[in-house]
Amino acid sequence: MKKILICAITMIFISLSISAQGTQDSFKPSGKPIVTVFSDFTNTTSNGTSNNAFELSRAYLGYGYNFSQDFSGKIVFDIANTAGLNPSAFTAFLKNAYAEYSHGMVKADLGLIGTTMFSLQESVWGKRYLYKSFQDQYGFQSSADLGAKVNLQFIPELSLDLAVFNGEGYKKVQADSTMQFSIGLTAQPIKNVYARVYYDYMNKQSYATSKVAQSSFNVFVGYKSDIATIAAEYNSQMGNKNTADHNWSGLSVYGTLPFAKQFTAIARFDDLMSSKVGTATTGWDTASDGQVYMAGIEFAPVKGIQITPNFRYSSLTSGTTSSSINLNLGMNF
Repeated sequence: MKKILICAITMIFISLSISAQGTQDSFKPSGKPIVTVFSDFTNTTSNGTSNNAFELSRAYLGYGYNFSQDFSGKIVFDIANTAGLNPSAFTAFLKNAYAEYSHGMVKADLGLIGTTMFSLQESVWGKRYLYKSFQDQYGFQSSADLGAKVNLQFIPELSLDLAVFNGEGYKKVQADSTMQFSIGLTAQPIKNVYARVYYDYMNKQSYATSKVAQSSFNVFVGYKSDIATIAAEYNSQMGNKNTADHNWSGLSVYGTLPFAKQFTAIARFDDLMSSKVGTATTGWDTASDGQVYMAGIEFAPVKGIQITPNFRYSSLTSGTTSSSINLNLGMNF
């Protein structure tokens, strides 16, 4: 599998460099800034204790540029609130820095690029400012990493993506001999309906007996239109962070329903379960195992601004329960 993926991606990139042609005289290089900001107010109650907080949780700042009709590039910084360490501290990471070739059925990215595990799910969910998509929320994989990927759009209804990543994520990009290989197949059998199957594999180069290969698998089916959105996904991961017996499985179901001009109802349910290790009576990830319920109303007064009051309730297998009333703001332009 490793050799096939590496050879396929290498051959495609070579063919792209050979077949690249000049652009039409009418094309003019252009670019635009990328700005996305997430902010919120939260009132959380857990085990009888209540806490209130205003937070500017994240900002993405960057720039995208079209060099020609086929070649483009993007650079984006992720500025995150590290309130757990210092209430006034923000940490900046370089999240994206890559070149992209797109022509006909082929799209190829090289550099610090977006990963492919949950890109479709995140697009269909569409509420990143409110809550991350399932795999991102629980740490199945980073949303960006160093690597290369190729998407082959055979027909409008069917595409195949192949990728090779460093496997460390964009916040930890040191070079080592470990690589992550992924393959995904996306289909659109009928208008507005999407289905995807994904698999990845990462073998940690280590002599430690506690280290094993990590592999992930997920299946997604969703419907997205101006009328409504509804989607479901199943996710599993063996050997999380290359640790023996650290396995995960989980389900996420979510939907949106516009019911008036500028207003949309939102609902979501997550269920995560980790495996038991040895004689343990609970899963190894007691901090996350359990169910999360969410419901809210999104108000979009103008394009690029979303304001969403919402309620969340979590019930963990450890016995901890919590509820929160939130007001989330998403802004992008």
